[in-house]
Amino acid sequence: MRVLLAGLGRIGQRHGRCLRELLGDELDLVAYRVRGDSRVIDDDLSATDGLDPAAALGARVHQDLGLALAERPALVIVANPPAFHVQTALAAVQAGAHVLVEKPLGASLAGVAELVAEAERRGVIGMVGVQLRQHPGFHRLREVLATGAVGRPCFAQLEVGEWLPGFHPFEDYRAAYPSIAALGGGVVLSQIHEIDLVHALFGRPRVLAASGGKLSALGVETEDVASTLLEVPRAGAPPLPVALHQDFLQRPTRRLVRVVGTDGAAEWNLAEARFVRWDARGAAVEELSWAGRPRRQLFVDQLRELLGHVAAGTRPEADLRSGQAALETALAVRAALDRGHAPLEVAA
Repeated sequence: MRVLLAGLGRIGQRHGRCLRELLGDELDLVAYRVRGDSRVIDDDLSATDGLDPAAALGARVHQDLGLALAERPALVIVANPPAFHVQTALAAVQAGAHVLVEKPLGASLAGVAELVAEAERRGVIGMVGVQLRQHPGFHRLREVLATGAVGRPCFAQLEVGEWLPGFHPFEDYRAAYPSIAALGGGVVLSQIHEIDLVHALFGRPRVLAASGGKLSALGVETEDVASTLLEVPRAGAPPLPVALHQDFLQRPTRRLVRVVGTDGAAEWNLAEARFVRWDARGAAVEELSWAGRPRRQLFVDQLRELLGHVAAGTRPEADLRSGQAALETALAVRAALDRGHAPLEVAA
C-alpha cells in the first residue's frame, strides 16, 4: 500500500513508524516535506539531530505536493501545520486518495465545506486524527453514559492544562505552530481534542460564554487560557451544562473528563491514566487503570481503524464532517473570547 506523509515533523514521523508496524513490507512510503529538517524524533520525544527522518522511515521524498500525489498514493496523512491542512487534504482527495487529517481539520472554515463535499462526492474515506477516541477510558465512559450507570447526567467538566514549553523539548516552543497565529495555533485549536470529546460523548454544544486570552508571560502570539461554558441540547430534558477549561500553563499536566449524574459520577483522568465511577452514596464502585500503557498505542489503533474502513469502504465516526463540527465549535469559542462579555453588576 502506498502512503504519502504530508509533513515529516514529530507527528508525521510517528505515523510513519506506526504504519510500518501495521503494514510491514507491504508499505510503500512517500513523503512530502518543505522544511527538510534533519532531525529524527522518537515516540518518547527524544530527538537526534543530523539524521534524515525520511531515510529512517524508508520514504521517498518530494518537495512538491503535485509530484508527490503523482505517485498515486492510496492514503495521504496530512501532518503539516493546521493552516495548510485543508488545502493539502483537498489536493489529496482530488487525486483520489483517502485522507487522515491531523487535528484540527483547519485553522479556519475556509475551504472546509468544499473538502467535505469533494470527499463524499468521490467516495473516498476521510478521517480526523482525534486519537483520544481510541482510548479505553473513552469507550468505558461512553458505555457508562449509554447504560445510565450514573443516571441522567446533570453536568460535565472537561479540563486540559499542559505546560507549552514542555510539549516538544527538542524545539523552541515559540517557533512551533501552537504559538503562532498564522499557522493555526492557540490553546483552543491546539487542544481541540476536548471539544471533540464533548461532541462524541454528549452531542453538539452551543457556546454560551468564554473567558481567557493571552494571559501568561509565555510570549506566544495566541490565546493561552480559555474557560468556556457550553450547553448541549437534550430532547425532553434541560440542556446539559458543560464547563470546558484549556490552558498552556499547568504543571503537572491536568487532563480529565468528569460527569455527574442523578445516580452517581464518573471521571476519566487521562493525566493519571485511570477511570473511577462512584455510586449515588459517593462510594467508588469501579476503578480502572492504564498505567504503563504506551501513548503510541492510540495512534496504532487509530491507523488500524482507518485501514479497516479503507478496506471495507465504510465511513469512520471521526470523519471529516465530525471534524468540521468540532472546528466550528472551536471557532465559536474563539469568537466568544474575542467578543468578551459584560460582567453582571452585583448590588452592594
